[in-house]
Amino acid sequence: MFHIYATVAFLYVALRFVYPLPLAAGWRLLIGLVLLAASKYHMLILAFTGTMYSPEVPYWVAYSAGWAFTAFALLFVFVLLLDVGILVTRLARRRALPRHALARWRYAVAALAVAVSGFGVAQATRVPEVRQVELQIPGLAPAMDGFRLVQLSDLHISVLFPEPWVEAVVKRSNALAPDLVVITGDLIDGTLQARATDVRPLAQLRARAGVIAIPGNHEYYFGNEGWMAKFREAGMHSLINQHEVIDDARGQLVIAGITDKVATQYGGSAPDLDLALRGAPANVPIVLLNHRPAGIDQAIAAGVDLQLSGHTHGGMIRGFDQVVAKANEGFVSGLYRRAGLQLYVSNGSGLWNGFPIRLGVPSEITEFTLRAAPSGQ
Repeated sequence: MFHIYATVAFLYVALRFVYPLPLAAGWRLLIGLVLLAASKYHMLILAFTGTMYSPEVPYWVAYSAGWAFTAFALLFVFVLLLDVGILVTRLARRRALPRHALARWRYAVAALAVAVSGFGVAQATRVPEVRQVELQIPGLAPAMDGFRLVQLSDLHISVLFPEPWVEAVVKRSNALAPDLVVITGDLIDGTLQARATDVRPLAQLRARAGVIAIPGNHEYYFGNEGWMAKFREAGMHSLINQHEVIDDARGQLVIAGITDKVATQYGGSAPDLDLALRGAPANVPIVLLNHRPAGIDQAIAAGVDLQLSGHTHGGMIRGFDQVVAKANEGFVSGLYRRAGLQLYVSNGSGLWNGFPIRLGVPSEITEFTLRAAPSGQ
């Protein structure tokens, strides 16, 4: 369906943008071919590299191709809006706009699409800033007040987010000196062999109580068992429908982690919150790591206090985020509260290289400071 939508968008742009341009037929043909290639970016990398998720090409190729595709997507939207404006103007003025005026508008929207896309790709691929969030957790031991937890999510380590970028993310996370680091899935895009160098900085992640990771959907595309073993070698604790108790002199905290729903398609275990919490100590706050912002009713019934998720990338573009929310049970970015459960959906630290753009939805490293709720609250 994705390729069908891209084809329909190209045909619309060809008909309403390329064909009316006051240029020689040869130039219009050339522009049309460039736009066709940009619109078929995912089909081309699938044909030449065998996967849409991790094209093993040089960085500049991945960056340029991402820029070209997002520029095409924005051009489609801008041309559609321009046509609406032209129709409204024609109805209001009862006459058509001059051809030279229409040509200037078409050149303007093309330039705008390229510029906005360039800015958006630069924003998407930069090292994420730290976003600080303070949360009250009922039942948290007073001595654990101020416990600091860092969430990384959706790093999508790939040719577009290579070793230097990962190293910078790790350095920025370590500078926070957290009590615990959790990673809520989609760490990688690529095979163990392809990403061997890029993931090395993850072994330098440091937190007093360790680093805990769960799989997202993308780990399953490239062999989740192998990747979980790799992460354990890097010093992480992987939770596959399991929990771990953070237990020290200050108090206790249960960290539970479940699989992604695509797991069963790749020979893995389906998400099982009951199994993940089996044997967990009673009357201890529960933090659930679930890659997708889903299963909220079940989490509430299980007594989860805080769910940390990702997957949505925050919607990537302000406005488009509401479309992404509809596909994720109404959740897309930031903090939500439902019947005693607090859900935080990270915008992600990176994103999938197939649509690398952020406009008004910044990437993030999230630092949570947990506070003991007042007695009786």
